[in-house]
Amino acid sequence: MPTATAADAALASELRLSVMRLARRLRGQRAATDLGLTHLATLSSLEIHGQMTPGELAAHERVQPPSMTRVIATLEERGLVVREPHPTDGRQVLVQLSDTGREMLKGDRRRRDAWLSQHFADLSPDDLELLHRVAPILERLARAE
Repeated sequence: MPTATAADAALASELRLSVMRLARRLRGQRAATDLGLTHLATLSSLEIHGQMTPGELAAHERVQPPSMTRVIATLEERGLVVREPHPTDGRQVLVQLSDTGREMLKGDRRRRDAWLSQHFADLSPDDLELLHRVAPILERLARAE
């Protein structure tokens, strides 16, 4: 692995700050909710990956199983997820996104996408084209281990 240069370190710092600020602005566009980020991330994981056991969800979200149990209970109480018996293991349950949870995520995503799209109008065509090229790179960085 090549050694990072001073320019790489400066870019890393600038990019980190910019991404954090943008993430904060996008979080500010969320629907008014008292759900925490772990709750919202759990809903998104269920939307993307489908039903999972609480243990699988805990591992996926990198939280302890007791914490995930509390998250699931809150989400279930609000009608955002449903539990159903595991088809092959009677000791387990599967958690899946409810229609209400799916609609909440869609509305939330629409609000944040609209805010971001609105601000694209302030950018030059060259800047927009550059963002089209950079978005997949940022996604790869976000998935890096």
